[in-house]
Amino acid sequence: MSRANITEPAVTDIHTTATGATHIARRAPRGRYLFVLSLAALGVVYGDIGTSPLYAMRECFHGAHAIVPSPANILGVLSLIFWSLIIVISIKYLVFVLRAHNHGEGGILSLTALATPIRPSGRTEHAFLIFIGIFGAALLYGDGIITPAISVLGAMEGLNVATPIFSAYVVPITIVILVALFLFQSRGTAKVGRIFGPITLMWFTALAALGIAQILRYPEVVAAVNPLHALDFFVRNGWHGFLILGSVFLVVTGGEALYADMGHFGTRPIRLVWFSVVLPALLLNYFGQGALLLENPEAAHNPFYRLAPGWALYPMIVLATSAAIIASQAVISGAFSLTMQAVQLGFSPRLKINHTSTREFGQIYIPAVNWALMVGCIAIVVGFRSSSNLAAAYGVAVTSTMVITTILFYVVARRVWGWGFLPTAALALFFLIIDLAFFGANIIKVAQGGWFPLLLAALVFIVMTTWKKGRRILNERIQTEAKPLEEFLEEIERRPPTRVPGTAIFMNGNASRTPPALLHNLEHNKVLHQRVLFLTVKTKQIPFVAPEERVEIEPLGNGFHRLKVYYGFMEDPDIPNVLENLTMPGFAYVPQDTTYFLGRETIIASKRPGMALWREKIFSIISHNATSATAYFCIPPDRVVEMGEQIEI
Repeated sequence: MSRANITEPAVTDIHTTATGATHIARRAPRGRYLFVLSLAALGVVYGDIGTSPLYAMRECFHGAHAIVPSPANILGVLSLIFWSLIIVISIKYLVFVLRAHNHGEGGILSLTALATPIRPSGRTEHAFLIFIGIFGAALLYGDGIITPAISVLGAMEGLNVATPIFSAYVVPITIVILVALFLFQSRGTAKVGRIFGPITLMWFTALAALGIAQILRYPEVVAAVNPLHALDFFVRNGWHGFLILGSVFLVVTGGEALYADMGHFGTRPIRLVWFSVVLPALLLNYFGQGALLLENPEAAHNPFYRLAPGWALYPMIVLATSAAIIASQAVISGAFSLTMQAVQLGFSPRLKINHTSTREFGQIYIPAVNWALMVGCIAIVVGFRSSSNLAAAYGVAVTSTMVITTILFYVVARRVWGWGFLPTAALALFFLIIDLAFFGANIIKVAQGGWFPLLLAALVFIVMTTWKKGRRILNERIQTEAKPLEEFLEEIERRPPTRVPGTAIFMNGNASRTPPALLHNLEHNKVLHQRVLFLTVKTKQIPFVAPEERVEIEPLGNGFHRLKVYYGFMEDPDIPNVLENLTMPGFAYVPQDTTYFLGRETIIASKRPGMALWREKIFSIISHNATSATAYFCIPPDRVVEMGEQIEI
């Protein structure tokens, strides 16, 4: 078996360890490039957490479970906010979780793939870890719907502060902005992405400036840095104080987003921007809102906009709306990326994926996901009507994912890094206690809106696991009826059929079995091409595959070759591109002389052992509507012959 040389542009450092594992590493940015990358990271990575000041503090003192804005309570809440940002974001995510990258890529699916093997087909190992990882990924779709809705609503609610006249127009204006945002997705984010960073820098500068102005009026608010104020808050308020954690949690809701976006920028710019810009600006603004409440507790209904002087109110609404759109763009792009990973790892049917940039691979657009998110956003804006009502739903979605991240991080630290049991368990338990406290404070809000992300995640989870299991059962049914490839080749040697000029490529899910399409073709047409390639596409447990490891070729004699093409779970397959760059003795890719033979299965739900009948029907419907293999593998449609068959599962 030999490896073919594929010429592809190298955008990263690629090296192979002594064990043979391929690593694709990002060069550490420095100088001007580090500055540019950090500015871009500021816009994309921190847009989500940067819009939390619009509603987080307000929910503590004016939400459904609000507490009296007394001086002791204000200092207690501020202390909780301060230490939440320090422990959850600065320590858990920035110091530890960002270390758990899968060859440079982050996010819940990358972490799951790092923690335990995930195979696009076949049985999985460590099913529990994979299932919770998939459920965490499913919850992020809820985040992709809630974040745009709550961010834009929170920004638009500043109009109520300006004048009650706008109250009736907040929801319609929000819907118009959201529709425009989703309509824009097909154009890509390359051009707008250049201004994300500067606008977000202006936003964080404004946050800091508003906070400083108010802190200077009431500097005693800085005493909230003392954690004793947080402890005193719980002692005095008991169960009610615990419920406030559900609102305090809103200040850290961008933690999962910054982890998911790690692959675009690397850890260094993300950490640099957090400690130099984002964390100081957020703390100054939260403490400024606290100082305002110490001065005027009546401002609790919207302390963020009350910080702004009268002349700055409308400019702040415009700037807040821009920041909300940027935050929304980040989670929408994250949903696209998550979907592509799910497709490659075998948890989602093939979907149409458009690349919106010729230079940046990560800029993709998935129409089906885009329209689903848009409908979901509009539905919850109409249904919930205010950011306060959405806050409960937001907390349940993200706290659940954070708990799962901590569990998977422990597994990675133990199994992959080889950390000792006691220090790893102690660290994970510390994070888990905090995560579960936030989770407990949010889960009791299920009736107030927390049901929405859980219901959505359950539906997505059912679809993902049904597709995964259905594909495994389908492959087993197909392979049961298929001949071993060696047996087929021996038969061809004994009774050679008529050979015709050209190249035939048979897509083959199992490299050791004979493709059913080949058997059907021989049965009906009685001929074989001069050159026959059995092509199997495999997804590895890494985001990107090195060019020299893209293809494996095995000559089988008599004009037959077995071809294995490898992709990472962040890549989408392009078979003609691989063949064009293939160097193989006696083979030259000529599109006009090449025919692709694909199998098209019609799924029939039955009572055969496998899945519940209702899941089989779901699988059949999804299969029927999935993007064709022709489109997914970028195969020219006029060079494809499909051989159909009906299969009961």
